[in-house]
Amino acid sequence: MKVAIVGASGAVGQEFLKILETRSLPIDELSLFGSERSAGRSYRFRDKEIPVRLLQHNDDFRGVDFALVSAGAGTSREFAETITRHGTIMIDNSSAFRMDDDVPLVVPEVNPEDARNAPRRIIANPNCTTIQLVVALQALERLSHIRRVRVSTYQSASGAGAAAMAELGKQYAEISGGQAPTVEKFAFQLANNVIPHIDVFTDNDYTKEEMKMFNETRKIMHSDVRVSATCVRVPVMRAHSESVWVETERPLSVGEAREAFAAAPGVVLMDEPAEKVYPMPLFVADHDPVYVGRIRQDLACDNGLSFWCVSDQIRKGAALNAVQIMETLL
Repeated sequence: MKVAIVGASGAVGQEFLKILETRSLPIDELSLFGSERSAGRSYRFRDKEIPVRLLQHNDDFRGVDFALVSAGAGTSREFAETITRHGTIMIDNSSAFRMDDDVPLVVPEVNPEDARNAPRRIIANPNCTTIQLVVALQALERLSHIRRVRVSTYQSASGAGAAAMAELGKQYAEISGGQAPTVEKFAFQLANNVIPHIDVFTDNDYTKEEMKMFNETRKIMHSDVRVSATCVRVPVMRAHSESVWVETERPLSVGEAREAFAAAPGVVLMDEPAEKVYPMPLFVADHDPVYVGRIRQDLACDNGLSFWCVSDQIRKGAALNAVQIMETLL
């Protein structure tokens, strides 16, 4: 089996390498691709140094079975035909194709069967916030159909890439040294701050990030569920958190919900509030699951439940989900 990583030097590309190193996939050959800036670098994989090749419009993908792509929507659109024309399955981490009718949008714990219907040989990886949300929601959907979801996100710097993570660390160092913090990747200083603005605003005053959660959740779950989101950037390095309110067709007890979360694939239940056991980014960064806790009845809705979930954005929110899609197809 031949696998390629496009965008190998980025935060998600590096996570692809780490995850593939630990999975028992029968990879006979791994190819790495990147921009002019990263071409020529090399990375170690299974005791071999693999150079990063410049991504070009040529036949480099001939014979490649799967391409794990995380190089931005513009690059994905430009190179999709080059990557797929010889039969390669492109698993794309960008927003380029997510809402295309002929491109499946897949979270393996929720809709694995959709991955097998990819007429363009492109499978889209959902947005990071959507992935962890639907993994948790699916546990409750099995009990009763979810009508509405309200969610506030607490998104780490990792969601904006490696440069954003570096900037957050640099800002704290600059502030500690009495210097003005560098602000380049975010609209405002992120250190000691929260920014209620991720991606650009749309005509309805929701951001694109918030609308992704509305549209992608419906497509993945094949549902008429309505999602209202407020997405916030917080000064955390890795792992996104979400405060979630759900309204179901029938009332669900807290006990039912706990049992459903405990049994759900990809979910770890951490819900002992009296013992201060609940998910936090500090403890779940670099881990694979979606962690769920703080489960309680919604005081504002008779058919409502509230819960808190945390997951590593670079792993389950990006690289791991793409690798799991590949494993699903294998």
